Amino acid sequence: MKEKVLAILNGVKKGVDYEHATALIDDGILDSFDIISVVSDLNDEFDVDISADELEPENFNTVDAIVALIKSLQ
Repeated sequence: MKEKVLAILNGVKKGVDYEHATALIDDGILDSFDIISVVSDLNDEFDVDISADELEPENFNTVDAIVALIKSLQ
């Protein structure tokens, strides 16, 4: 699952060390348009429905947080 999340993130924005980044949202690495793309791809790839309530920085600041969010929705 982590590899698929990394592939989605790299497809949205290349050149970021996603495996070691700890503040993708808080540091402005991913902007709101990037998040919309990421959420759409995650919904399609993992057959989940990420709602507006879940669009919190803590759910998207790290790859592990994104994986945890997906697991909680499956």
